[in-house]
Amino acid sequence: MNTPEKSFFAPARAWKYLTKKPVSVPMEDILMTPREASDRYRGFHINDWEKCIGCGTCSKICPTDAITMIDFEELPDVEGSKPQRPAIDYGRCSFCGLCVDICTTGSLQMTKEYVHISKDPNTFFFIPTDDGIHGIKKPLGYVRDEDSDLLDLERKEMEIDPPEIRKTSFIEMVKGFSKEQAVKEASRCVGCSICEKTCPAHMNIADYIKDIYDDDLQTGLKDLYKTNPLSAVCGRICTHRCETACTIGHRGEPIAIRWLKRYIVDNVPQDKYPEILDQEIIKKANAKVAIVGAGPAGLSAAYFLSLMGYEITVYEEKNRPGGVLNYGGPVYRLPDTAFDQDVNYIKSLGVKIITNTKVGKDITLEELKAKNDVIFVSTGFNKGRKLPIEGSDHEKVFDSLTILEEMKNYVRGEGPKPYIPKSLVVIGGGNVAMDVARSMLRLQNMEYNKSEVHVLSLERNFDEMPADEDEIVEGGEEGVIFHPGWGPVKVIVENGEVKGVLFRKCVEVFDEDGRFNPKYDESNTIIVNADMVVMTVGQAPDYSYLPEEIQKNMKIERGKIKTNEYGQVEGVPWLFAGGDIVHGPDVIHGVADGHKAAQGIDQYIMEKKFSK
Repeated sequence: MNTPEKSFFAPARAWKYLTKKPVSVPMEDILMTPREASDRYRGFHINDWEKCIGCGTCSKICPTDAITMIDFEELPDVEGSKPQRPAIDYGRCSFCGLCVDICTTGSLQMTKEYVHISKDPNTFFFIPTDDGIHGIKKPLGYVRDEDSDLLDLERKEMEIDPPEIRKTSFIEMVKGFSKEQAVKEASRCVGCSICEKTCPAHMNIADYIKDIYDDDLQTGLKDLYKTNPLSAVCGRICTHRCETACTIGHRGEPIAIRWLKRYIVDNVPQDKYPEILDQEIIKKANAKVAIVGAGPAGLSAAYFLSLMGYEITVYEEKNRPGGVLNYGGPVYRLPDTAFDQDVNYIKSLGVKIITNTKVGKDITLEELKAKNDVIFVSTGFNKGRKLPIEGSDHEKVFDSLTILEEMKNYVRGEGPKPYIPKSLVVIGGGNVAMDVARSMLRLQNMEYNKSEVHVLSLERNFDEMPADEDEIVEGGEEGVIFHPGWGPVKVIVENGEVKGVLFRKCVEVFDEDGRFNPKYDESNTIIVNADMVVMTVGQAPDYSYLPEEIQKNMKIERGKIKTNEYGQVEGVPWLFAGGDIVHGPDVIHGVADGHKAAQGIDQYIMEKKFSK
């Protein structure tokens, strides 16, 4: 191929510029009157500190390591955020915009500002705020859109039985993630670990989600058991507070952390636990601890104390371990196999669980103290409550715990059939109310091929009701009839039979100070017909097993025992407490209490041992 020949004189053509005066533009002119950048120009960053939660995803994704997270003491260190903000080194920044594309809250943006001239190199290391690099508001440049957004904001669908099947069966209705679903859901996590602060047990959430993404369930199981020996239970009925702090939830649906936990325990064979976890006793403590109550807190304490080398005996009043969860949690949400999975492994570590033994009746606390170095009590809120209204003493008016236990024992085949009403009124708007309503609705459909369950609560709408959103939605799908904003006046009894409940309209639940102080419109009333009523208005503890001398020395405020951060009872140093009787009903809080108490008990015993 022929190419044009270059002229011999071509280089000389440039010589003419040697005699021309160069044109220079003063720096002041560049700074004061720069050309306006084009749309979507990638200039300097701004960051809205009110939106920013310090998650650090911008720093992790930066391909040139130009972003560093800086700690700020003046920022609050609270749940749902970190006291950090990003700083950008413009000597490294390539202005690619990936930090904007992945920002979980949308706080980090780029403006059209692009000029910064300084002899001080430190000014190129900049902590962006809303004011911009020069304190002058500039129009936005590059903005994230649907095509550039790097976050997957929608949860992966999980199989759940349709309402027509759910309402006639007690088979577990949520089927759990498949491998493909779990990996896709895990891929949505940015690994910021902010959720771990909100989790009462401070589980290694980011670690076990990454284990799922890496298809390494054995490591995932190890990461679960570092902090939570009841993962099969919590993978189904945890209150999943961690999800309220999930950074993805700021712009989309939070990661399904609870269901991912369940995926691990559902897909690791139980008989492989000892081999996989390979947990050795840290030391032989040569000390004994008695645990009263085999609920989440008691079982958690037993697990961690056994790994510390203590001889553990758990005393449980009922015929199965598990506490209220065992006889209260519906099997369509928590099948017995899930609880057995956790309990069996705890027992395999040498923990002895004695059931059908009520402390204070079958054995006294003094007898336990004589045999053990320390006692940990976690007896829960095991007494149901009723409202002191007319007709509440009728035999067809139940407290929540009594009817839940009757229904669960019947479903298990361990008890007689409970009374199944043609029409039921449930008073209350929490998850326990939904447990009662949805369980009895199933029994009605199995018995009569139809159901009628009314749930009435003081809260005036679904947003105010304390029950989980999925409980309300699924309950409605199954046929539960909701009446928000009504307070009971009396149970209507005619000729010795329950006929219904009279309600009055609730116009305000809390006063201006946020205290529970409902107000009513006495002129606005309704009657809801029913032949049975269940009151789900809270539970209470039973401290009758504690001798009077001990109760005099300890502090009990609003039904809860006062302890230090490690569960040690104030005024009774050899007695520790946790779970509902310290922090109120919450499975994961019970697990956390058991872990903390195990640390406190170990410290107490070791100090006594070495002080002799």
